[in-house]
Amino acid sequence: MRQISLLLASVMLASPAMAAETVVVTGGAVSGVTENGVTAFKGIPYAASPTGANRWRAPQPVVAWKGVRDGSAYGHDCAQAPFPPDAAPITTQPAEDCLYLNVWKPASAKAGDKLPVMVWIHGGGFVNGGSSPGVYSGHQFARDGVVLVSINYRLGRFGFFAHPALATEGLGGNFGFMDQIAALKWVRANVAKFGGDASRVTIFGESAGGMSMHMLLQAPAARGLFAQAIVESGGGRNGTLPQPTLAKAALIGQQFAPGLNAAQLRALPEARITGDLSMMSMGQKGYSGPMVDGKTILGAPDDIAAAGLAAKVPVIIGANSADGFAFDPDKAKAYAVYGADAAAAAKVYDPDGSKPGVHVAMAVSADRMFIEPARAVSRLLATKQPVWLYRFAYAVPKLQEMIGGAAHASELPYVFDTVPARKGDAPLAEESPVASLTHHYWVNFAKYGKPDGDGKVPAWPAVKPSLTAPDNSVQIIDGKGAAHVEDPYQARLDFVEPHLAQ
Repeated sequence: MRQISLLLASVMLASPAMAAETVVVTGGAVSGVTENGVTAFKGIPYAASPTGANRWRAPQPVVAWKGVRDGSAYGHDCAQAPFPPDAAPITTQPAEDCLYLNVWKPASAKAGDKLPVMVWIHGGGFVNGGSSPGVYSGHQFARDGVVLVSINYRLGRFGFFAHPALATEGLGGNFGFMDQIAALKWVRANVAKFGGDASRVTIFGESAGGMSMHMLLQAPAARGLFAQAIVESGGGRNGTLPQPTLAKAALIGQQFAPGLNAAQLRALPEARITGDLSMMSMGQKGYSGPMVDGKTILGAPDDIAAAGLAAKVPVIIGANSADGFAFDPDKAKAYAVYGADAAAAAKVYDPDGSKPGVHVAMAVSADRMFIEPARAVSRLLATKQPVWLYRFAYAVPKLQEMIGGAAHASELPYVFDTVPARKGDAPLAEESPVASLTHHYWVNFAKYGKPDGDGKVPAWPAVKPSLTAPDNSVQIIDGKGAAHVEDPYQARLDFVEPHLAQ
């Protein structure tokens, strides 16, 4: 018998993946899987299924389960229409029943270890995305001593919907944001069981996830649920993300389902509500997107920061060097957004007329949507709390030639150090140090409260707190490493600023 036990033990030790310990969380017990020194627990419910009577309600308490829940596979990503161009494609069958999260921890971590925690909130325009893409694996964060949590939240009309029939119940609004707050409350209640410290939670997200960071920084219900935030390509200027009032959103919702009462709305088939709404069709009739509801969104991020209403926590904020959405090579069309100042824009963006049209169009779009808003919010927040501003500028040669820099969302596999899992081309040798450095900065921030906290990476000074003499420096992360420099885009951004501040 002893020989058999030793044989089984040796097989388990030799195996790269094996069953891990069981952890008891809110709702019941869940088992994980250990691989290469990291234990992952996937598909953990953090709220009740938002279906049936729970559709278009705040997330309800999780329903307890019996036995040990298998944590080896992701739960459903949230209901959505397909979006084939997605750089981080989901790997599950999406469904309305989707309020699940995932936890990665060092295999050796145990309750009471007080490890830093990071909570990832995905992008996708609030209509696409999920926690299951390979590039979002928390394995490398856990490898480096962080408990990583990734979450799903309701999307599209399931997540952001108002309607006169719901208004009579006092309901309607940003259900997806309510989900995010509920997930953070789950983290506060449960993360210690995975070895995490609930007082050392860093939230981070990109694109719609970055915009969610702005929401969480201002939402009263999120106060105290996190200690730090990282905003990746989250905009921040008034108007960069159209946000109707709750009343206006209810009128938009009525266009989608005119004349229905609340019971009839909740009886609509899932497929009818999902429709063809995706990042290809976000402007369609009957969809409002996030709204100013007075509970989760109080106003534009720059206005909130200026008024001193954002949570006073350390923040990293930034964007990518070609972080736009423009592929039309017509320069005149790109400059036309500046109206009477179109000629002045041409002098700023392409003084000798030699730049490719797509590069110019992408630069104009990127500056307006993400780069200048990040600079603006960083300056406003820096007068009240520590802030670090970055620009991710590494692009594979093909992308550099095509659009002139790092595209929207292209930093993600470097942040997670998951370049081999990226959709598309095989990794280049030059990408490995970019991923190591970028990931190192994010891990440092979670561990030490500053991105260069361990002294083993290039220095990254915080934004100087002055509105009368604004800081014009930025941390550039590119194929050469990283450096804190006077912003090479300063002339462009100084031109853009008054147009966006109107």
